[in-house]
Amino acid sequence: MVGVGPLTAGDVVAVARYGARVRIDDRALEEIAKSRAAVEALAHAETPHYGVSTGFGALATRHIAPELRAQLQRSLVRSHAAGSGPEVEAEVVRALALLRLSTLATGRTGVKVETAQAYAGLLNAGLTPVVHEYGSLGCSGDLAPLSHVALAVMGEGYVRTVDGELVPAGEALAAHGLTPIVLAEKEGLALINGTDGMLGMLVLALADLERLLKTADLAAAMSVEAQLGTDRVFAAELQALRPHPGQAAAAANLRAVLADSAIVASHRGPECNRVQDAYSLRCSPQVHGAARDTAVHAATVAERELAAAIDNPVVLPDGRVESNGNFHGAPVGYVLDFLAIAVADVASISERRTDRFLDVARNHGLNAFLADDPGVDSGHMIAQYTQAAIVSELKRLAAPASVDSIPSSAMQEDHVSMGWSAARKLRRAIDGLQRVLAIEILTAARALDLRAPLTPAPATAAVVHVLRQHVEGPGTDRHLAPELEHSVVLVADGTYLSAAEAVTGPLN
Repeated sequence: MVGVGPLTAGDVVAVARYGARVRIDDRALEEIAKSRAAVEALAHAETPHYGVSTGFGALATRHIAPELRAQLQRSLVRSHAAGSGPEVEAEVVRALALLRLSTLATGRTGVKVETAQAYAGLLNAGLTPVVHEYGSLGCSGDLAPLSHVALAVMGEGYVRTVDGELVPAGEALAAHGLTPIVLAEKEGLALINGTDGMLGMLVLALADLERLLKTADLAAAMSVEAQLGTDRVFAAELQALRPHPGQAAAAANLRAVLADSAIVASHRGPECNRVQDAYSLRCSPQVHGAARDTAVHAATVAERELAAAIDNPVVLPDGRVESNGNFHGAPVGYVLDFLAIAVADVASISERRTDRFLDVARNHGLNAFLADDPGVDSGHMIAQYTQAAIVSELKRLAAPASVDSIPSSAMQEDHVSMGWSAARKLRRAIDGLQRVLAIEILTAARALDLRAPLTPAPATAAVVHVLRQHVEGPGTDRHLAPELEHSVVLVADGTYLSAAEAVTGPLN
């Protein structure tokens, strides 16, 4: 249900990723109609009003005659639908369209009821406008991406059907009994002047990170166990000395996953001469926890943005239409960049834990590179190369986009957020983190098998078991790439995490 109030992050994920249907509630329809009446009153006034009876941006000084205003709106959308490059993923476009509909439903934008309903119809028909990678500066919002969506509800441009077929928008609308909209005063601006693309990608990224940060704890636990590390450093009383909530949650997860491990118990006695584990093992809760706390801050920003009504100008409850700067993407751009830094560091420590398995000087009795016959076999040598290449890329993606600004619109828009760019690189970073964690788990599982007859913890054994449904255990070298991809899928679809949680209960 899309109403005057905010959507939840769960609503966004349900519609964007899983195709949930949408409906505009009655109160929102009333508010939309009320604000439309205010815009139409201004449209008939002699005094020019920005976005209603004037041009846009640097051309805002021109008063537009009534007979040209429909053309003005069409021209705005057509000219701003200027994206280039690869198509953006369907879930991102659906999130963007839903979030724009949510703003329309607040009654602060002045669109017609029919226009808001057209967005709901597009989403429910499973039609995804073609939006391109490049074009948004994140101010005035995500202009080009939103314009491609607006173009589609006008019956122009192209859409992808639910089956992925590329179809002219007009044909697709007709096939679903939908009528193209004809934009009136103010509507063009209302459809394209928001931060919906970057916010949609932030919400989706946070949903992914909730799973991936728990998976990182699981991977770390498997590495600690298989490298004969100690679980004593994860004790609650030690973590409480530095009271970051994310750190406490990560350490609790490590304790839960390692519970009842015969491998850990085998070297817990006074005869153990291991004084301290390497940082990549011992400090996993500190790094993973910092990433968690960063995600919590980002979620707070996302929650505020979901409650926002971003447009320029806006229709206030008393009927006034006022210009503002709320379309600037800085609040979202910053946290997207913060998350990319955290993602890169979680991947970096994962790669360091993996590398320790492969070096006979550090792996405590395992074969070089976990190879069956070192020298004849290479084992997981090059899997770590793959991790290293991804981590190097993630470090480059961690360079912030939001500190950049290129002036546009004849210096009227002289400071921009680049929030869309921050969001695009975060999506690539999250994909990279999934792959790095998948390689760590694949490698740790091989090492755990090689520790036999010692048995792993019930939770880590459950993870190894689900992997072994797809990938054989230790042996001579095999084509490794398919095995890596199987592991990536098990990270991405939550199978590894579900297997562990079936033993431990829900992780933090």
